[in-house]
This record gives sequence, structure tokens and C-alpha cells, in this order.
Amino acid sequence: MKTVLITGANKGIGFETAKQLAELGYFVYIGSRNQQNGQEAVEKLKALGLVNVDFIQIDVAELDSVKEARAELESKIDALDILINNAGISGEQPQSFSTGNMANLRNLFDTNFFGTVQTTQQFLPLLNKSTQPVIINVSSEVGSLTLHAREGKSPNWNLYSAYGSTKTALNAFTIMLANELRGTAFRVNSVTPGYTATDLNQHKGLKTAEEGAKPIVRIATQLDRSDTGKFYKDTGEVPW
Repeated sequence: MKTVLITGANKGIGFETAKQLAELGYFVYIGSRNQQNGQEAVEKLKALGLVNVDFIQIDVAELDSVKEARAELESKIDALDILINNAGISGEQPQSFSTGNMANLRNLFDTNFFGTVQTTQQFLPLLNKSTQPVIINVSSEVGSLTLHAREGKSPNWNLYSAYGSTKTALNAFTIMLANELRGTAFRVNSVTPGYTATDLNQHKGLKTAEEGAKPIVRIATQLDRSDTGKFYKDTGEVPW
């Protein structure tokens, strides 16, 4: 049975992604910063008859926590097939770069970018033991520089300037890591779930968590390894 670790999987898109992958027969490890929330998420899935799930406590912004999570997972499995870097925060408003709070910006980067990078680094050895390792970075269209540069783009995007910049950096990490790992069995991609109603946006999104998880699950499980270093949404590729 193939194995998956999803960070920030105790609720929202992460939880729904875990549910859909478990339904497909993967053994899914629910990564959660809070132990109680993570264990409750596992129990919810088991109540649905999905017994192929377990909990791993991990705070991606804290390196010691990431190392402990890696050690725990290494004690449970021989190889990790899929890592989905889903954990993220939206930060405080407003986020204008002309007046925004620098502490807020640093906090966003600590979780959304540096957290993803150090989590990936720690789990690369376990992923390397898989025959077809996959790394999925959950991004956002507000991280696309091409879309930002187009005239007439929604001014509401400016509400997420700091958050969006972390996703731009995340996309850079995706393509650069994919290039670094070319010629190996690895596949590395960014995926945007779209504007999904979650705690991240006070449930103002237009898609359900179930809908937002679908492109993540599809890209994680269905693409050929040659489709690496790309940015996807539910209808196809997104420009960087």
C-alpha cells in the first residue's frame, strides 16, 4: 500500500485530501500541529470506514518538530511515496506592501515557505526509498506573477499581497527543486485548489473543500513523472 504524508491535514482542504486519498487505497498520515485535532481527524475518517489512516504530530515552522515527525514516520514505514505540503496560514490583514507589518510577513514566510522547505528536506531520504516519489506543494493563483501582471486583475488580490508572495516563493521552490531532481524518479509540482471556503479565508471561498482537494489528489496520483516542475489547477496548467 502506497503511503502519503499531508501536513495541515486535520481540517479543510488537507482533511478532504486525506479522505479522498484514503478512499483510493493509500495509507495516509494526517500531519497536524495540534495533537488533539490530528487525532480527532483520524477518528472522523475511521468512523467513515477508512482505517488506513494514522496521525503524525508536526509543526512545519519548528525544525525540531519536523525532525521528530520524520523519526516517528521512519519507525512506521520503509518508504514515503507522496509528500503533500499543505500546511499554511493566511496572516493578518491588511497586507499592503507599502504599509504592511513586517512581523506578519516574516510569520507567513516561516510557515508557508521556510516550513515547506525544511519539511521537504527532512523527508527527502524517506521519499527517496520510494520507486515513484511525489512532492506536491499546495500553492495559490495569487502566487502567479504572470496573473498579477495582467491588467484588470481583481484588486481583491491586493488583500493577499504578503500571503501571495509566500506562494510565489513556494512556486520558485517547486520548479527549482524539480530541476535539481530531474533525472531521478522524483516528480515535484505546485497545485492550487482554487478559491476554496476554509478557515484560511473565513469560509468566503467559492468552492467546497471537497472540490478544492480534487486537483491535489489528481496531480498527486495520476501524472507521469515527466510532468514535473509545473503548476496546476483543476482545469490545467497555471502560468508562473
